[in-house]
Amino acid sequence: MPLKFKHKQTADSPQIMKAPCISSLIFILLLIFSSTLGGWADKNNDFLECLYSNSSISNVVYSPTNSSYSSVLQSTLWNQRFSSDSTPKPQFIITPEHESQIPPIIHCSKQNDLQIRTRSGGHDFEGLSYVSQVPFVIIDLIKLTEITVDAEAKTAWVEAGATIGSLYYMIAQKSPTLGFPAGVCSTVGVGGHFSGGGYGLLLRKYGLAADHVIDARIIDVNGRILDRKSMGEDLFWAIRGGGGASFGVITAWKVQLVDVPEKVTVFSIQRTSQQNATQLVHHWQYVAPKIDRDLFIGLLIGRNESITANFFSLFLGGIDRLLPLMQESFPELQLVREDCVEVTWIQSMLLFNEFPIDSPQRLLNRSVSVKINFKIKSDYVQKPIPRSGLEGLWRLYYEPEGELSGVLMVPYGGRMAEISESAIPFPHRAGKLYMLATLVNWRQDHKAQNSDRYISWARRVYSYLTPYVSKSPREAYMNYRDLDVGVNNNEGETSYAQASIWGMKYLKNNFHRLALVKTVVDPENFFRHEQSIPPLHSSLPKNGD
Repeated sequence: MPLKFKHKQTADSPQIMKAPCISSLIFILLLIFSSTLGGWADKNNDFLECLYSNSSISNVVYSPTNSSYSSVLQSTLWNQRFSSDSTPKPQFIITPEHESQIPPIIHCSKQNDLQIRTRSGGHDFEGLSYVSQVPFVIIDLIKLTEITVDAEAKTAWVEAGATIGSLYYMIAQKSPTLGFPAGVCSTVGVGGHFSGGGYGLLLRKYGLAADHVIDARIIDVNGRILDRKSMGEDLFWAIRGGGGASFGVITAWKVQLVDVPEKVTVFSIQRTSQQNATQLVHHWQYVAPKIDRDLFIGLLIGRNESITANFFSLFLGGIDRLLPLMQESFPELQLVREDCVEVTWIQSMLLFNEFPIDSPQRLLNRSVSVKINFKIKSDYVQKPIPRSGLEGLWRLYYEPEGELSGVLMVPYGGRMAEISESAIPFPHRAGKLYMLATLVNWRQDHKAQNSDRYISWARRVYSYLTPYVSKSPREAYMNYRDLDVGVNNNEGETSYAQASIWGMKYLKNNFHRLALVKTVVDPENFFRHEQSIPPLHSSLPKNGD
């Protein structure tokens, strides 16, 4: 999520933003509990025996009895909602050092009825890459981080455990005029980001990261290691925006890099309610999705003493070209030269991560410095929200739960409006003015009942927005995962109709094609979670029913 610059920004000092007797009952419970523990101990032993007989990876397997287990689990766990003692924990965490170590994990998990969660960077907003309500193991890709950049061909192979920041760093080491249209936050893992339709500040110029994936490597339910040619075009289509964890374990991506100018311009300026913020936000809806595609102007709105709108921007060009463009298209913002900083593209990514612009190596640090409790809900806006609608939204943010919360508005248009809804599974293209996300944060010291209060508040904001956002379906962004929009069954089959409740919101008509692909590549639905694509036959009646 973009952070704030100070109002005046310089390149030298950047800062961005029961009925039997009690004794009998206790005995029965202990007996049942002990039997359960014993059964799972046997299953765990069986899993390890299977794994070690099929591979030599004992040095990368962590169980709860291992002294490093907790630190490995917590290392890339970003959302502190899922760090409590009551959160289900994996039977094992496995950190493979090579993709060849993954097929035995899949084989042994299938044999022992263990689900798999695959973690790349740990930024899944509902914790689905490291939490399950049924027994599971985590395949943590944190050691699969190799990146190879071919500047001449303008391509890169990047392993799925690498972060966006490390990809940007490696590109910049090869060329100052190449970039990639992925996200801003440097610690996000490319695995989930690419497969879920990740975006960044270049989306109006170039589209999504997934729009530029040209090859991939995936390990399927049978343990086969496949590339684009061997997996086929249907599966290759599905994993670029349809959520890779439904289909296998993606280990690497090949991407097409994009051209960026030698100098780009960034600005981040704040306007409060007293400085006409509401009118500026209202007018922004008409300007940002239609302005020159070289210019991205996003909005982050929060509450200090009053509502504050932070206009943050990346322009693919110099200040001398930006100022006349803004004067023509958005003079009300009153942008001046002193608000702007002219830097290289890689330096702009450093600024948005609040790093010094002369320290690109900071992009290699994958540790998350700020871990918070949060809930996010997303929408798509197709018609400008009237001023009265915005003012009503602001009133919600003056409530106590709005103190650390915000609204993110991401303009579409440009290249996003030109790409077909079915080109890849990500369908939110033409006709969308912007994506709107409601983010509620609360402090770690707040108790569970307070967490419920904040989540309830986020749902009230979501309900308030209903008249102003997309309908039939009410669309949502998959990478801003939200289990409120619908879930699969934790155990047993999930019908296509049930999964469609959330699937149509994220994927619209592409959901059906994804289910067809799932039926072919994983017909028994081994790779599954609360919002995974189901095989079509799960909705069909059994013989004799």
